[in-house]
Amino acid sequence: MLVAALGFAVMGALVKVGAAKFNSAELVFYRSLFGLMAIYVYIFAKKLPLATPVMGKQMSRALVGFASLVLFFYAIAHLPLATAVTLNYTSALFLALLMPLMLHEKPKPILYAMVLLGFVGVVMLLKPSFANQDLGAGAVGLLSGFGAAFAYVHVKQLGNLGEPDWRTVFYFTLISTIASGFWMLLQTYTALTWQDIPTLLGLGTSATIAQLAMTRAYRTGKTLTVASLAYTTVIFASVFGVFFWQETLSLSEYIAIGVIILSGMISANATKNSA
Repeated sequence: MLVAALGFAVMGALVKVGAAKFNSAELVFYRSLFGLMAIYVYIFAKKLPLATPVMGKQMSRALVGFASLVLFFYAIAHLPLATAVTLNYTSALFLALLMPLMLHEKPKPILYAMVLLGFVGVVMLLKPSFANQDLGAGAVGLLSGFGAAFAYVHVKQLGNLGEPDWRTVFYFTLISTIASGFWMLLQTYTALTWQDIPTLLGLGTSATIAQLAMTRAYRTGKTLTVASLAYTTVIFASVFGVFFWQETLSLSEYIAIGVIILSGMISANATKNSA
């Protein structure tokens, strides 16, 4: 999950670079298209089979994941970035609620506490804010967090059914590419140049590596421990902001990072002790 967190942070940094030129629909499309190309090259080189006995579950995961992604991008477009990211990271809280119902897992109480502590750290770090006109977009952002949690439940279920990580990522990027392609047709198209290729290729590749690592983490790890470690994406993104955009961190933000790290460490240790 730490590899996934780093990959998603790189993806977020490249989204910030690409957003200077491309709209949300285009960024989702290129993220999905270049990711699809990257995973298909791997599948083709390894001669891996794409046929699956659980195609319905794969399609359900892909559609839920894409819907969550669209909602997240809408929230980013209509809310302060910190607020949109914080709302999306409620996925870990929703996941804690969904686990007993859909995964039949009963985590130790300390893991619930650490998920909540990690979310408190995210709020402290990002300092989300709302205006009255943001309430509708805020509801959409919260829904993106629920959608992400629902997608992670699907990932865990697919892992339990024996589906390999690469196949799950392939169908997610395939459906996302097709659906975002139709979405992009409804927007004003921005012409591509050769200078855009490295950014978009990096966007798709980092997203695909992150998706593969995240899928493996949820398939093989304790669900709430993985969810707690997912908060480290915010830490990596903050570091990138300092180095590449000269964003400065206050004492309270360093404390927030410490809270996030602490929640992940305690979660991992609690899981290890229960193994």
